[in-house]
Amino acid sequence: MDLSAIPPGRPVLIFGPTAAGKSALALRIARAGGGVVVNADAAQVFAGWRILTARPSPEDEAAVPHALYGHVPFDGACSVGAWLRDVAPLLASGPRPVIVGGTGLYFRALTEGLADIPPVPSDLRAEADALSLPALVAGLDAATAAGIDLANRARVQRAWEVLRATGRGLASWQAATPPPLLPLAAAVPLLVMPVVATLNARIAARVDAMLAGGVIDEARALRPLWRDDLPAARAIGAREVMAHVEGRLSRDALRDAMVVQTRQYAKRQRTWARARMRGWTQVVP
Repeated sequence: MDLSAIPPGRPVLIFGPTAAGKSALALRIARAGGGVVVNADAAQVFAGWRILTARPSPEDEAAVPHALYGHVPFDGACSVGAWLRDVAPLLASGPRPVIVGGTGLYFRALTEGLADIPPVPSDLRAEADALSLPALVAGLDAATAAGIDLANRARVQRAWEVLRATGRGLASWQAATPPPLLPLAAAVPLLVMPVVATLNARIAARVDAMLAGGVIDEARALRPLWRDDLPAARAIGAREVMAHVEGRLSRDALRDAMVVQTRQYAKRQRTWARARMRGWTQVVP
């Protein structure tokens, strides 16, 4: 890609499947035209998982400014709204942002806006966890029920929780979405999409590099903080590497599971990009 074609002061957005080479491209752009590399990956926000989530190396972080990597405690939480609040000051002042990651919801919220829905109390979430999917569906308002996939428990439960917590349906909140922090037209949106065979080979090589580079020791160090219900536990391979640390999974089985899960995740990211990022400029590394 001809980096000189990117206006020096214009924000850059970089999305693509895992292991596609997004971070390397972000580093090249920031080095060539200036800027701060800003994380838009939901797994890389957590402290502790540097190797497992393929965060930029300390050397890369020292080469150009980086932001929103590992800034959330390992046992903490980070919603889309929280990430959006964290990124807002970086858009308002300082070096131009080069925002890179594989979490499509982050980019959607950034470029399309996000409804400012109050947080759901933990006791209400526990109540929702105990209900069946049909019971949750029955508790939705008509407008919201008409606009979501009623077979998707996570989305249905979220809508149920919002209605119970606020007295206002999710559809109503979304209809009042404020303007986006960074409209797509005000940025340079890049979509990094290797051919599938190349991406699969890169995924396998990345997993092997993680295993050789100390991901098992990383998990062992985090074991005292580990809980299966933590948001940080959703990182690809997290539960499997912890199972290996606890003696419940062999190294070979760990490697196979990490490769399969990463390929599946990359497929979901490609599907998201095809459906929602048709206006982005495609880059084939």
